[in-house]
Amino acid sequence: MIMTRWQWILHQASRRLFLRAGIISALSVASAVLAFLLKDTIPDHLVLTLGAGAVDSILTILASSMLAVITFSLSTVVQAFATAATTATPRATALLQDDTAVQNMLSTFVGAFIYSLAGLILLKTGIYGESGRVILFAVTILVVVLLVMTLLRWIDFLLSFGRLDEVIRRVEKAANSAMTLRRERPYLGGIGLTDPVKGVPADAWPVETDHIAYVLHIDMDALQNLAGDDRRIYLMVLPGTYVHPGRPLARISGAPDDDLAKEVRNAITMGHDRSFTQDPRLGLIAMAEIASRALSPGINDPGTAIQIIGRAVNILSIWGRNSRGRDVLFNRVHVPPISLDELFDDFFLPVGRDGSDMAEVQMRLLRALEALYSIGRKFSDQRYIEAVRRHVRIAMERSEHTLADDVQLAALRDVAKDLLARMDG
Repeated sequence: MIMTRWQWILHQASRRLFLRAGIISALSVASAVLAFLLKDTIPDHLVLTLGAGAVDSILTILASSMLAVITFSLSTVVQAFATAATTATPRATALLQDDTAVQNMLSTFVGAFIYSLAGLILLKTGIYGESGRVILFAVTILVVVLLVMTLLRWIDFLLSFGRLDEVIRRVEKAANSAMTLRRERPYLGGIGLTDPVKGVPADAWPVETDHIAYVLHIDMDALQNLAGDDRRIYLMVLPGTYVHPGRPLARISGAPDDDLAKEVRNAITMGHDRSFTQDPRLGLIAMAEIASRALSPGINDPGTAIQIIGRAVNILSIWGRNSRGRDVLFNRVHVPPISLDELFDDFFLPVGRDGSDMAEVQMRLLRALEALYSIGRKFSDQRYIEAVRRHVRIAMERSEHTLADDVQLAALRDVAKDLLARMDG
């Protein structure tokens, strides 16, 4: 789905813990107030038979226990963030922080705490009466049942939250999602700008920024409307691009217009940290960082790096397949493509560098490139095949300089030679 700027902002806000916790807390207070409003609906015989007098004790226990649960849960979650940053990559922390399951469960605990406080305060004022206490008792029982279910889920969730394999799965999922969306809309729904030099009119004027940041989101719908019927907007950046003064965000045909330039800048959201949402390269970069950390001398875990290489093949294979849904939605906005060479470089260059002295890693790297070559050949994508060829040669050049075992080096040479022969044949 191609989101407008405001949809994107709302989407980002909906993934913030404070918003969910605030909404559930408000509902908790509303539940306590609702018990007061419905007090006149309870028949007198129910007031006598139900043990509404126990509600004070239940709410007191709930308030004290929830405070302890919230404190423990927050410390556990923060520790999971730190573990993910040190064992995987700091880029993965954002995915853990945005996890809706974590936010919902923490918000439930906060809401239960607020509900118990609100209930106790209203009870002490004496506004409930006996009928209101019955309603409050019933609502409290429902809250307790909800908490028990949430706590059971929370215990099961914490067993894997923040573990390396779980972090890898999350990064792969985010990368797959971003890559799939971009493959379906390689130009974000606009017209392809394959040559940013020859494809832009000479009289098109630049729109620049005063910020030094990354592009996070581009509102294509807003740009289409700003172009009107007599202009064309030529984007010079994509989500994930590092921008600075002097680097044009876009070029626009027609007479220069300061107000239009301001609106175009507003349609391009920037920030200091890249976002996985529209940026498929970030997922590959994060995967490469996890593999590089595993290959560092202090960790020396080639098995994890080999696992990451296999998952990267899955991500890159998405780009090698024929895309669907290339309909042009914004015919007045021209968008440059993602560089296939950059996609390959983002992953294979750092992993190949850090694993160049490990024959098992280099062999898995060559097998991964072989798989990607087969995908490129199946869909007759010559650019894909050329990217594979370049990285096979880079991998062998590195191995020739770093591998000391002649037997292992000979095995790598045979695989690389066979693969290059198939590509040249």
